[in-house]
Amino acid sequence: MDSQGQYEQQVVWAVVGSDIGPLMLAATREGLVSVVFHATEKVREKALDRLASRLGTEPVEAPDSPLLAEAIRQLEEYFAGSRHDFELPLDWSLISGFNRQVLRELAAGVPYGAVVGYGDLAGRVGQPGAAQAVGMAMGANPLPVVVPCHRVVESDGGIGGFGGGLETKRKLLALEGVLPEPLF
Repeated sequence: MDSQGQYEQQVVWAVVGSDIGPLMLAATREGLVSVVFHATEKVREKALDRLASRLGTEPVEAPDSPLLAEAIRQLEEYFAGSRHDFELPLDWSLISGFNRQVLRELAAGVPYGAVVGYGDLAGRVGQPGAAQAVGMAMGANPLPVVVPCHRVVESDGGIGGFGGGLETKRKLLALEGVLPEPLF
């Protein structure tokens, strides 16, 4: 607690290996707040600076933190193919408005092994015709994989874009049985 008896914001982070490369996970007392793809040192530094700026405190590396333990366990199960639904507390403080509404609908309404079109997702939140805005929301997703933006595709059957790169999106969709496993 601080001098006024308030709980100070705490942000802990760790890097974990995965089938799609190293992921940086960050959590607060509220829950998982960030998942970052391709967590090389340079990518981590940029992400940590952004978290410090947005959350008002310096993130602390704490791979053994209880705040991260369940997220790490569930991600390991997901990549092992034994978990289809994440049951984690999420800290939504890095996203607001339309983007938060779209991402919450995505998390609740598009299950493992399914995909949805950008326009269809826009319609689900009462904004038909806002497919491009949905694409922007996917790009701003601070919790990829857990909030499954990889499940959003183009209505004509195209894979669409992805902040983690198209190869990462293909691997995630293959893991979920939506696409065939790459041959090489």
